[in-house]
Amino acid sequence: MIRDKLIAVIAITCACYTTSSLNAATIPAGTTITVRTLSSISSTDWVGRTFGAQVDQDVVVNGKVLMKAGTKAVVEIQSSGALPRGSKALTLDLTSISVNGRDVAVKTNSFEPGSPKTVRGRRAGQISIGTFVVQPRSKMHFQLREPVTW
Repeated sequence: MIRDKLIAVIAITCACYTTSSLNAATIPAGTTITVRTLSSISSTDWVGRTFGAQVDQDVVVNGKVLMKAGTKAVVEIQSSGALPRGSKALTLDLTSISVNGRDVAVKTNSFEPGSPKTVRGRRAGQISIGTFVVQPRSKMHFQLREPVTW
């Protein structure tokens, strides 16, 4: 009786492992993920603040859709003009996506919305002039620095 229960537990465990292995997917580094913001983001918001977003287009790898449009995502501010002396350009990173109800961390290249402002005929580069606001439903493109597996 105990032996039969042990065999049943092992069989169920193997079946669960096999099913999860079949559902495993990897999005390779270098893949671009396009998202749309769900709320406004300001260049005066603090570094580390997160905002909700949604994947705008299906992510397709080798002809297979690995992530559907509408998938929940999180964008985080990496630099901003929130500090009085440290007026930097607004830069954002895609930090996680929701896959099967689970948040999966991602590492992407930073996205800098807008273009550099001009000061006295010179490009300001990494200095932000005034407040810049990313409106809700704005489209942003992030490129994966590392593969994502779930």
